[in-house]
Amino acid sequence: MVQFEVPAIVPADPQANITDLLVERVKETPDRPLFAVPEGDGWRDITAAEFQKQVIALAKGFVAGGIEPGDKVGFIARTTYEWTLVDFALFYAGAVMVPIYETSSSAQIAWNLTDSGAVAIITELPDHTARFTEARPELPLIRSAWEMHGGDLDRLVTEGASVSDDEIERRRNIANGADIATLIYTSGSTGRPKGCVLTHSNFVELARNSAKSLHEVVETPGASTLLFITTAHVFARFISILDIHAGVKTGHQPDTKQLLPALGSFKPTFLLAVPRVFEKVYNSAEQKAEAGGKGKIFRAAAHTAVEHSKLLQDGKKVPLLTKIKFGLFDKLVYSKLRTAMGGRVVYAVSGSAPLGPRLGHFFHSLGVTILEGYGLTETTAPATVNLATKSKIGTVGPVLPGVGIRLGDDNEIQVRGINVFKEYWRNAEATAEAFDGDWFRTGDIGSFDDEGFLTITGRKKEIIVTAGGKNVSPAALEDPIRANPIVGQVVVVGDQKPFIAALVTLDPEMLPAWLANNNLPADMPLAEAAKHDSVRAEVQRAIDHANKNVSRAESIRKFTILASEWTEASGHLTPKMSIKRNVILADFAGDIEEIYTVPVSTTNVSLS
Repeated sequence: MVQFEVPAIVPADPQANITDLLVERVKETPDRPLFAVPEGDGWRDITAAEFQKQVIALAKGFVAGGIEPGDKVGFIARTTYEWTLVDFALFYAGAVMVPIYETSSSAQIAWNLTDSGAVAIITELPDHTARFTEARPELPLIRSAWEMHGGDLDRLVTEGASVSDDEIERRRNIANGADIATLIYTSGSTGRPKGCVLTHSNFVELARNSAKSLHEVVETPGASTLLFITTAHVFARFISILDIHAGVKTGHQPDTKQLLPALGSFKPTFLLAVPRVFEKVYNSAEQKAEAGGKGKIFRAAAHTAVEHSKLLQDGKKVPLLTKIKFGLFDKLVYSKLRTAMGGRVVYAVSGSAPLGPRLGHFFHSLGVTILEGYGLTETTAPATVNLATKSKIGTVGPVLPGVGIRLGDDNEIQVRGINVFKEYWRNAEATAEAFDGDWFRTGDIGSFDDEGFLTITGRKKEIIVTAGGKNVSPAALEDPIRANPIVGQVVVVGDQKPFIAALVTLDPEMLPAWLANNNLPADMPLAEAAKHDSVRAEVQRAIDHANKNVSRAESIRKFTILASEWTEASGHLTPKMSIKRNVILADFAGDIEEIYTVPVSTTNVSLS
């Protein structure tokens, strides 16, 4: 059994909780800008001391509003300064946040709040409030619903003025390292999200050790980052907490259509992104060059960039001609892209889905080292990450200090250490199934090289991870679609792709009756029916029905109706009539690829 384990480099403090990271930061550098918020055409700094003052004032409001230590509070909002302000105010009040994706449907909101036992919710936008309101009849435990768009945060601050500093300090210190810090819901293969219990120690110890491991990224003078991926995801949530610990100045841009202008004015030193964002940067640059009649130059520059980076990584000598071309393209192409990203970006941390080597090498030649990492909600985000001092494109790096990874008999990646979650909320069976002793079984498959750099080679579990980093449970979509009478089978696809799609087969027994009832020839051949507008419209209705239960990012955007059946005889179904997903994905790879041939705007990430 292959195993790599690195001891923690910062002594553990079992009594520490997340609020201690802010207290320590304020003591060390009270006047250091910890955040910057948009103001006019620029940004206004907020110091560590000012942030703590605002946190305490809002925490008092939560106390005045009836929040007790240990209470679960739902939160649905975009990626803004207020997200982290609310996060820390709840920590200071002794409460436990239950973050909810801003794209979540009413049904998903209801499940997260019901399963967690939340007693309150905070919504940012009217649309968020509307979706919660739709679910509210199913939520008798909710006592308070605060609307940020209605000015409720300011009202809470006013109402909390009479709460004493001593009461906030008392509450701030109640939790120790082993106590629950947050409850984050993650997709499960059954379709029902499971609540991951992440402790204060998970965040505190991982932040302290990661800061040392990534010293060149987060502890250098003037380090700053602009967050734009959702803070409801553990990836950005952890980085937000790490930044407070390390003293990194953080800005936010919730509207990714405004990302490039924001980068230009904020000028971050490092970025946090999912692969889809890097694809968008590359694709938008290529299309812009194409529109200006310089597409050929851009493609030549991209080819040279990749070639140059590969030679450097392999320790080979760069030929003189490649050096000359690289220097020319640096002036014509690379420098303009660097400027577009603010001109100061040196590192970019990428996670949630694999980044292709081509993009890694391309950005490396721009002077941006992409540090690809690996982790899950259950590992508080990172378990491995490439280092500033040594990175290998195509791998997800070595294990972080305080973390151990071993490969099981089937090369399944198993993790233990300071970052591994405590349990699944109210789900002892799922918790027991997920662990082998103190090793968390990820369901992913990987391999190590001789230096301990991990490469992800596959996925045991069926959860789909899109190119945008969204985890999607196929069953949650497939089961409702399969309930339609003319649908035989359905397989949802989209792993490492820009959007979710589906392969659909028709039910040959039910189809004739449906055709007759819809004034169509009952003996219409399967191949003809697969292309018929009325049949496609019926399948679309089934898909629309399934999409109502998931967020937009998880919804099916395109589908293909196959002209064949999946049966046990064809090798695509088991004797129990369950689908053989891997066989189908292999046999119909061409059909799947065809779905993604035509470019489609499929995510809320736009850099145009």
